[in-house]
Amino acid sequence: MPLTVGVADEARDGERRVAASPASTRALVAAGHAVVVQANAGAAAGWPDDQYTEAGAVIAGSAAEVLEKASMVLCVRGSGPGATWLEAGAAHTVAGMFDPLSDPAAVQALAERGATVFALDLLPRITRAQPMDVLSSQATVAGYKAVIVAASLSPRLFPMLTSAAGTIPPAKVLVLGAGVAGLQAIATARRLGANVSAYDVRAAVREQIESLGARFVDLADVAAGKEDASGYATGADEAELARQREALAKEIAASDVLVTTALVPGQRSPILVTAAAIEAMKPGSVIVDIAAERGGNCEGTVAGKTVDISGVLLVGAENLPATAPQDASQMMGRNYANFILHIAKEGEINLDSDDPIVQGTLVARGGSVVNERVAALLTASAGSGSATP
Repeated sequence: MPLTVGVADEARDGERRVAASPASTRALVAAGHAVVVQANAGAAAGWPDDQYTEAGAVIAGSAAEVLEKASMVLCVRGSGPGATWLEAGAAHTVAGMFDPLSDPAAVQALAERGATVFALDLLPRITRAQPMDVLSSQATVAGYKAVIVAASLSPRLFPMLTSAAGTIPPAKVLVLGAGVAGLQAIATARRLGANVSAYDVRAAVREQIESLGARFVDLADVAAGKEDASGYATGADEAELARQREALAKEIAASDVLVTTALVPGQRSPILVTAAAIEAMKPGSVIVDIAAERGGNCEGTVAGKTVDISGVLLVGAENLPATAPQDASQMMGRNYANFILHIAKEGEINLDSDDPIVQGTLVARGGSVVNERVAALLTASAGSGSATP
């Protein structure tokens, strides 16, 4: 039988995104599913309730009513202080971003209440899964917004300008990390006319960096890093990180803007920029640390805060996609709708498939955490007496 998909208002801690757009609602309804949306859930993203009703949704007065009517619930972020509304949805199937490798306890709590949980953060990076890749879509927004934030704070213009008052050289922008967010940051800085350089421990991304018109920073004394099966960089040991930091210091000092994007799934963000390197930057320089929510790539990063270090502004960027909520939600809604249409082709949700998309994202069912990586983290946490790894 068709699903009834529920979407609640997640307004909390600056979260302005919503798990379904009018367009994704229309796609689900066209496939035969029903959609229930909490009143004003899309307001912060620029979508009033009437746009959802026009797309075929039913408007509910509260999150409790959404849970009462829905068999499957979509959420932007299923862990953290604002996700407590999910606690009442014990028998539901829930899909969203749960950050299960960093916060496995949140998934375990939902599992113990009887929820079936799909964490799209763990979506395998295979061709068939690309239309569902919510991490990439949100990283695209984060990379773009990081450069826009930097440009708004910098005392310099990004492009080279020639006028009767003389020629202004382009700003020098350095991007650390060339994943989805980093590549989008490079592209955005280039579109604004900056002179852009970029570094990634994975030498394989050199061609991607150079194809965007940026200079690849080749650290001759630093060994090329590895990546896992999903294409993410694997963590380096402390000695290797120290060599990276030392080799990058000169590039950092010469930059007007630095954007750091280096993340390792389930781990603290690696420190790539030391306090000494920040001190060596010119006063007026700007750093935007996209990795702030996982501790940051810079010494001195404070998540959600902008700090002044000897005239250098260090922005601990937190939830940048929420600062462009309409387009971020548009992409997220499309990712989620594609996922639902994939796992519920016949109406019923497929839980036992050999499909790698189902296997990779299903983290809890039947009262237990069933994802091996998440379960291993919980076992390790229990052994160390810690709630989270």
